[in-house]
Amino acid sequence: MGQIENFQGLDVWQKAHPLVLAVYRATKTFPADEKYGLVSQMRRAAVSIPANIAEGFKRRGLSDKIRFYNTSETSLEELKYYFILSKDLEYITDIDQLMADAETVSRLLYRLIESINSRR
Repeated sequence: MGQIENFQGLDVWQKAHPLVLAVYRATKTFPADEKYGLVSQMRRAAVSIPANIAEGFKRRGLSDKIRFYNTSETSLEELKYYFILSKDLEYITDIDQLMADAETVSRLLYRLIESINSRR
């Protein structure tokens, strides 16, 4: 296995980026009065996930890498709650695929962090 040269080569980023796109698509149909509320919060949390993966990738110190990847994890958990809230508010009828995609990213982030921890 060769060394990954940029953040786009990380499996976790490759799964996180489409999740962001799915959030943008899903929130397009939310009520207009949610534009600066739930829509903004969901999109911010979603974008934070691959953005922090990208930033963590470039960090040289292992502790720094883990800190950014952990921030991705916390944003992901926040996003999962927003999925539940959106369903309960009847803005999204089916969150199963969104939650499944979020769980995939969560597992990959966990494995990435564990891999880095084993090198310390």
